[in-house]
Amino acid sequence: MWRRCACPELSRLTSLGLLISLLFAGSMWFYVEQILVPHQKQYAAQHGIPRGNLSDLYPRWLGSRELLLHGRDPYSSEITREIQAGYYGRVLDRGRTDDPKDEERFAYPVYVAFLLAPIVKLPFPLVQKVFTAALAALTVLVVLLWLRILNWRASAGTKTIIVLLTLGSFGVVQGIKLQQLTLLVAALVTAAVAALVSGMPAIAGLLIALATIKPQLALPLAGWLLLWSLADLRARWKFMVSFLISMSVLLVGSHYLLSGWLVRFADAVMQYRRYTGGAGSVLDVLLSPAVGRVLAWLIVLLVATICWRERHAAAVGENFRRTSVLVLSATVVIVPMTAPYNQIFVLPAILLLVRILRTLWTAGSLYRILLIICAASVLEPFLSAVALNAFAPFTPEETLLELWAVPLYTSLAIPVVVFSMLLVSFWLDHRGNKSAPATSRPA
Repeated sequence: MWRRCACPELSRLTSLGLLISLLFAGSMWFYVEQILVPHQKQYAAQHGIPRGNLSDLYPRWLGSRELLLHGRDPYSSEITREIQAGYYGRVLDRGRTDDPKDEERFAYPVYVAFLLAPIVKLPFPLVQKVFTAALAALTVLVVLLWLRILNWRASAGTKTIIVLLTLGSFGVVQGIKLQQLTLLVAALVTAAVAALVSGMPAIAGLLIALATIKPQLALPLAGWLLLWSLADLRARWKFMVSFLISMSVLLVGSHYLLSGWLVRFADAVMQYRRYTGGAGSVLDVLLSPAVGRVLAWLIVLLVATICWRERHAAAVGENFRRTSVLVLSATVVIVPMTAPYNQIFVLPAILLLVRILRTLWTAGSLYRILLIICAASVLEPFLSAVALNAFAPFTPEETLLELWAVPLYTSLAIPVVVFSMLLVSFWLDHRGNKSAPATSRPA
């Protein structure tokens, strides 16, 4: 009898959630297309800043194409100029103070060409369309896989709400519009963790190796998984062997394509840090480089301690999943990059926190305050985008474009507050609370 009465109520709540998620996602895409991009175009026109295809895939695609089809060095200055001609519309001029500082060099390992090989012969406008659709589809797959990894048996309505909110988050919108390989790496990492949880360690090792096309994002998780594998090598050797063999094949294959590429890659990374002013982490920007570095090392030590404590956890167990989520969220906080599209790696932590929301909320008033701060930071971009779109018909275009940054006010804070809230859940679990997040049911 109770279920009969409750179902219509749950159905109405799901319908309301779908409407809100559609509103949030639609508002964010509208904000990017109608406010943020016009502001960028206006600013570029006023300062003579070139705008070409502005696709983050283009430098990697062109460098891979020239290497695979014509044997040219993708790290060379000639390829860099050709990349700039397509990415910016012309070669950058160091004599122009308003020209972008990012030289868009080919700053990836050579073996990224193996992943892009199927599309190097296609015209780039077609590549853009195909890759954009592929990244959107992969992002949906990432959401569904993490729900499975976290053992969250969500209804179809709840899954749809989460997918819409993810596709409508600013970081994912930015990643899709720029055709950022970070979203591809996120899919590879997610599939690797799912493979481990599903008892397929050899496949997981291969996927983690492929994910190292962005070493700064993949290596922290790879380090945790190698430690986990070493903790019980007799039972987990397949992951380590698969990872090492896959990396060896990638490195040897890269050397075959371009002898001495590691030196060129290292130089490209150093040049990238030079012309971006030594890009720092979100901690460096929010606080200061000195304080940020100290906090980053403290986070590394803390996460490493947790990983060491959980190294014997079974892949099918809750502790293994939660530790993997912690490593990914910590990566976004400490990595020397602040681009919002990296926040796709914070998604698992957000899902985990939502799943254990009831437990955290009932843990005490302090935890409720922290949850409210965390939720406000995550929701601010959506709410600001909705507000801007609501006032757009009644606001002069110049005024509207001046407000372009409002939905990004909490962008840097999101990975920090989510990671902090995740640490709180670990603390509750460590205290041995009977209603700890590890054993709680989804909210």
